[in-house]
Amino acid sequence: MDLISDTDSLAAFCDRLSRETFVTVDTEFMRENSYWPHLCVVQMAGTKEAVAVDALADGLDLTPLFDLMANENVLKVFHAARQDLEIFYHLAGRLPTPMFDTQVAAMVCGFGDSVGYETLVRKLANAEIDKSSRFTDWSHRPLTEKQINYALADVTHLRKVYEKLAARLGKNGRREWLEEEIATLAAPETYRTAPEEAWKRIKSKSNRPRFLAILREVAAWREIEAAERDLPRNRVLRDEALVEIAHHAPKTVEDLSRTRGLGRRMAEGKSGEALLAAVKNGLDLPDDACPRLEKREALPRGLGPVTDLLKVLLKMKCEQHEVAQRLLATSDHLEQIAAYGEKADVPALKGWRRQIFGNDALAAIAGNVALVINGRQLEVVDLEPEGT
Repeated sequence: MDLISDTDSLAAFCDRLSRETFVTVDTEFMRENSYWPHLCVVQMAGTKEAVAVDALADGLDLTPLFDLMANENVLKVFHAARQDLEIFYHLAGRLPTPMFDTQVAAMVCGFGDSVGYETLVRKLANAEIDKSSRFTDWSHRPLTEKQINYALADVTHLRKVYEKLAARLGKNGRREWLEEEIATLAAPETYRTAPEEAWKRIKSKSNRPRFLAILREVAAWREIEAAERDLPRNRVLRDEALVEIAHHAPKTVEDLSRTRGLGRRMAEGKSGEALLAAVKNGLDLPDDACPRLEKREALPRGLGPVTDLLKVLLKMKCEQHEVAQRLLATSDHLEQIAAYGEKADVPALKGWRRQIFGNDALAAIAGNVALVINGRQLEVVDLEPEGT
């Protein structure tokens, strides 16, 4: 039985999986024309069987699936879990727990930044995946045998990938590193959409508080409207239009209708009325309540070569310890370390990251160590204090 399309079969399958120590999970969904991801297929595998669940089947109740995802005794294994978790959180109001992300585990184990599933399958499961069905329309019914086989491959090979990565984590003692990264994925606030925060995703050149106040109001309106109508944000109103509205602060329908990409019909309708109300809310806000962008202190001049040296050190340490650079530090974090040293508030100077990189980074900018080439290898060498 490769495809499940009725509740009884789903309940029976989930009951069997509830006796497993781990299950592998993946989803196929459509989002090009909607605000929310539309779940089309869920594929799951235990140690002995795997199925694809037709999430669009008439009368199918996904409650048994959601209950399995919440079963604390069964580890849920995903690859690049963020979007899958968002879907479960939206539909069930809770996140799968406990969970394991093989992409994150692979970064901890030295497979590089954001390693793809196909690469892991090839390297750890010694298998190849046919990706020709990756961009098919998963909402179209009936599903083809090729689509089902493609979906199942995403969870059957994942079993071996998980087992190999779990074994590596057991040997290298880095489970705590992984758990720290998984904690963000497993936090409900990661998937909550706050309309009042939507303006922060919109690019604009102005940072005037009043402009930002209006932008916050109109962006919040669009976020709510898009969610309620289940439309992509830019299908409701493009970012450029929101920025223009925030700049010109229209007070009348006539003024609003001049907004590029909006038009008179929208300006005269309910959307126009709501937008003008949002603009007024932004204009009426007291000055001290207007949002302000944090002013980043200008970094000292001449940091480029120092930051470049830290990048070399970072690459060296990541290769030495077999961990992805993205997990240790970003370019921005390196600039902060170069500028402020110990006072830099960055992850690279905390916990396990400090042990394998941060301490040497601080020593380098303090002039206490040097990077030297020994043969074809780069090494960190302690420098003798002056006068000794």
